Amino acid sequence: MEFDLIGLLPIAVFFGIMYFMLIRPQQKQQKVRQEMLSSLNKGDKIITIGGMYGTIKEIKEDDLTVTFSDNVVIKMARYGVERIRE
Repeated sequence: MEFDLIGLLPIAVFFGIMYFMLIRPQQKQQKVRQEMLSSLNKGDKIITIGGMYGTIKEIKEDDLTVTFSDNVVIKMARYGVERIRE
């Protein structure tokens, strides 16, 4: 019985390490991204996932209307925003 538990110990340690090295940081990063997406405001300068630079013109729930230049206005999903430009 004791030998069986000792055999499971390395597996438990492996899963513990995997949790703290991979899963936990990913959850933390996902939380930061979700906070950034929920804090978007009209007039924010953004960079999309595709690398386009624009300014938020209008926000409706999960949709954004973004101005990329004087004549280019695109409606896109909120989740398409990579980050807010400073």
